[in-house]
Amino acid sequence: MRFFRKKELIVGRKARKYNNSFLQPLAVGIVSAVLVALILIMGLLDIRRSETNLVGFMEDQALSTISVLQRLTEENFKSIVATPEKAGSNLKDSRQDEAAYSKKWVIEAITEMGRKLGEQWKKGKVNDDYLKKFAADNNFWYLAVLNPQGNAIYESSPLQTDMLDPRELKKGNSNLTTIEIMEKIREKQGIGFVALRRKDNSGTVVINLDKEGLIYWSLKVAVEKGIKKIGEGHGIVYIQIINDQEKLLSSVGRPMQGLKNSDFDFKEILTGKIKIASRKLNSGEDKILDLAAPLSLDKKVVGIVRIGLDRGSMDKIIAENRQNIFIFMFFIVIIALLSMWLLYHDQNRHLAGIIEIERRLEKAERLSSLGQLAAGVAHEIRNPLNAISMATQRLKRDFIPVDSSKAEDFQNLSGVIRDEIKRLDGIIEEFLSFSKSRRLELRDFSITEILQKIVSLIREEASARGITIETKWRLTPAIIPIDINKLQQAFLNLIKNAMESMPAEGKISITVDKEGKNYIVVSIADTGCGMTAEEIERIFNPEYTTKEKGLGLGIPLASEIIRGHGGDIRVISRKDEGTTFEVVLPCERLSERL
Repeated sequence: MRFFRKKELIVGRKARKYNNSFLQPLAVGIVSAVLVALILIMGLLDIRRSETNLVGFMEDQALSTISVLQRLTEENFKSIVATPEKAGSNLKDSRQDEAAYSKKWVIEAITEMGRKLGEQWKKGKVNDDYLKKFAADNNFWYLAVLNPQGNAIYESSPLQTDMLDPRELKKGNSNLTTIEIMEKIREKQGIGFVALRRKDNSGTVVINLDKEGLIYWSLKVAVEKGIKKIGEGHGIVYIQIINDQEKLLSSVGRPMQGLKNSDFDFKEILTGKIKIASRKLNSGEDKILDLAAPLSLDKKVVGIVRIGLDRGSMDKIIAENRQNIFIFMFFIVIIALLSMWLLYHDQNRHLAGIIEIERRLEKAERLSSLGQLAAGVAHEIRNPLNAISMATQRLKRDFIPVDSSKAEDFQNLSGVIRDEIKRLDGIIEEFLSFSKSRRLELRDFSITEILQKIVSLIREEASARGITIETKWRLTPAIIPIDINKLQQAFLNLIKNAMESMPAEGKISITVDKEGKNYIVVSIADTGCGMTAEEIERIFNPEYTTKEKGLGLGIPLASEIIRGHGGDIRVISRKDEGTTFEVVLPCERLSERL
């Protein structure tokens, strides 16, 4: 049923609210939470995957740079350590010249170290401990500062003379000078040296290199030459080359403070188990991706390359991806929650509809059973009632007592019997009408004509009770497909109900009007006692009645007949101010509308 609220308080018959649902709120909440959690996890995994891909791209870039550096270093190293041709050979070519030129790089580098040492000597900072540390840091076999006579003033360690014959350490009766002993060692053991005389002839700086030291410096120079060709740029912040003894061979760029060899597992990298390792570093506004990878010569790992790449662009891309993913996840979450809410709402709505249909089916079955019971009662009771009625009439006519006082009581009792029989007959008739209300025979007829006929029938009774009936045909003749007899019964029940709601004088207004394009509305308004919301909820139930006598089937019967016509009833009521029944009927048959 549909009900509308106007200026006054309006209450009507509404569908019941049901608390049952296919999915309980807690279940919907759990499903929503799981769905949101899965979406968030997928988003976070996507962010991590994106970050991993970008780090992988930068690692590939670093490996490409290291590959170039490795090729340049290998070429330089081979040029430096190339074996010179023997004297008198006719096979000298450009490669010999290149090797000789490359060896000069090592000599120049060692010479530069000697100059720095000479400057420190001039400043008075050189002593045995200083030279010992300096030699260890730079893989020098022997390091010394000589006086003008060629003897050591300071030395990194005692000169190893045990590799010479004791007789070779003397020249006549005098001992050889330090510089003369180093020349002897060079001739016999091949341990060369570089000597730098001070400009004021106050002394000489001597640097000795054994085979291991020469390889170290050859690799160091080869790396430095290669790294200078690569240089900075292309997002490279710094490059460091460290040998297998974890000594710095060369460096370019701006290494961040606090870099240590222990930052990576150098042993794993030197063994070749790790192709490349990376970590993120932040120093103020600088954001660096620190990478370490092995450096190989002739397929042998000889050191580690450490590269710092600017990851500002990477972080920007990751931030944009993270923002986009979070926005996407936000909308997905909203859509998921909205979908779950719509699912919950739709299921509850359908469940309420199913329960309402079940309630109506139950009511229909109950009414059908009641109708069948009414038919059976009518057949079983009507004949005895007719016999009792005839017997009562004959008693009243032929067996009146002679005694006048008894005759009056006889007349009263027989009248009571007659009235009660009449009432029982009316109840049976009402049951019969209710049982037959579902079978309709529709044909086009005027609503106003039916209403006018009903008004003519009950006007005299209404006048006797002081009730005025007012009609307003705003639409006439208002011809629609109806079952004339049953719809007349429905309107008669509603009008009688309006009359019975007024204990004294009052007014009933009957109006016919059009509602929309396809409906006609018949309004029956009274100035009676009105109803409460609870009463309105119950007036359409066959078992409910407010009358002392009667079964309360009038309004349910009218409702069933109107529903059978595809119509509806709206109730507008306020306690002690009257009630309005609005009957809405379609202008066309249901099959035609479909």
